[in-house]
Amino acid sequence: MVRPRSKIASLAGVLCAMAFTAAPEPVVLAGPTAVAGGPLPVVPAVRSFTPRTGAAWKPGTSTRVVATRGGTLEDEARLLAGELHVPYADGPARAGDVSLSLDRVNANPEAYELTAGSGGITVRGRTDAGVFYGTRTLLQVLRADGRFPAGAVRDEPDRAQRGLTVDIARKNFSRGWIEDRIRELGDLKLNQLHLHFSDDQGFRIESSSHPEIVSAQHLSKADLRAITALAERRHVTVVPEIDTPGHLGSVFAAHPELQLRDASGAPAHGAIDISDPRAARITDDLLREFAPLFPGPYWHLGGDEYHAAIVPAPEAAYPRLAALARRRYGPGATVADAETGWLNDRAALLRSYGKIPKFWNDGFHGSALARPDTADEIEYWSGKRLRGRRPEEYLKEGRRLVNLNDEYLYYILGGPKSFPYPTGQRIYEKWTPAVVYGTAAVAAGLSGPDRILGARFAIWCDDAAAQTEAQIAAGIRMPLRALSQKLWDPGRPALSWRKFTALAGRVG
Repeated sequence: MVRPRSKIASLAGVLCAMAFTAAPEPVVLAGPTAVAGGPLPVVPAVRSFTPRTGAAWKPGTSTRVVATRGGTLEDEARLLAGELHVPYADGPARAGDVSLSLDRVNANPEAYELTAGSGGITVRGRTDAGVFYGTRTLLQVLRADGRFPAGAVRDEPDRAQRGLTVDIARKNFSRGWIEDRIRELGDLKLNQLHLHFSDDQGFRIESSSHPEIVSAQHLSKADLRAITALAERRHVTVVPEIDTPGHLGSVFAAHPELQLRDASGAPAHGAIDISDPRAARITDDLLREFAPLFPGPYWHLGGDEYHAAIVPAPEAAYPRLAALARRRYGPGATVADAETGWLNDRAALLRSYGKIPKFWNDGFHGSALARPDTADEIEYWSGKRLRGRRPEEYLKEGRRLVNLNDEYLYYILGGPKSFPYPTGQRIYEKWTPAVVYGTAAVAAGLSGPDRILGARFAIWCDDAAAQTEAQIAAGIRMPLRALSQKLWDPGRPALSWRKFTALAGRVG
């Protein structure tokens, strides 16, 4: 493909081992420890920590993790109890316990408060997600220092969407690898995993409606249920993508009649013929089959690099699509309008399943004849080279973006010469959510959390054999940690990159 995107002594020993085995970098103490009064050792850094007089808390032989049995927080309590190797209990809390509860902290649904002292730990949040993030803070501090200093944490993310994209279409990733990434995302307070599971080279999810298009190596529906169940427990939303109407080459081996052809009869790489009603039927069959399998609120429809919309003189090259556009939208309509109409139809179907559609920015065309719904979200990726419109144009229309700027956030297998593997340091020091296209930030009035909703780091498998799963996991480790920090708090980082790297080693 051509595109360049193209979560006691024996306990202390366990926690220490967790931190050191998870860190490929040398572990170096980064400045003062939390117990000595310095910043809490947490990635991402907490927004506010107020030290208090008194002894630090550390787990003891009688420590329990307490939450109401059968309540919303039982999963969070049982997970933390297992990580700390202490019992889970139904309460009430006793001295030395970790107590989890729901309470309105502020308007941010992912906010939490943590209070620590020698008598115990309390974590409360408006939602179970907020409480979960509080337990991640507690766990990281214990990994780094073995105890939690007396004081109060007030913490919340700046951006609502924070995550990772994985191209599982062109490279088959194992279920175990995907599940490990979900655990990693949850521990870093990242909350999205976008799975790009269809492309020209493969279709990687079991299908009962169209088994003929499925690649030999794929995720079964049982795998999907396990992945989405783990993701829900770690407060990670799985965002599925069937990329359409481009990048559907995996369909054509079984259905060659659906491949788009130009006026001379030449096939268009990866492009489905949206003027053929059979193309809509097979696409909608797949959407209806898979939409109920993903409990999250989002569905990605792709829309990028549709060959017919990006060639010179598309109306002459693809007269059937031009005729389709004119029939639907009038004499001035273009092939781009025909593609927009196709995507709007698929988006309407997904909205009937309660999904919020997402599209790549170059599938959002500027015509007034066929316009996507204003609730649809734009995933802006073309940061190195302009494709479609600049982000400011969408933002001024009142649309909302998610930032996947390929200048900083694209990890392309096999692309180091033209697309060097991104470094965590560059993300940490140079990038913010407002840097959507190129290296300059959009205007402050357009870059707030209600306009630029967040960002994801993206793995694209242009050369699937270029790296193993283990190499990819190691390569994205520090970029994910840098992204986590900049989405939780986009301001100037308090630590140097060297100290941040050392901190990442300490907390595991």
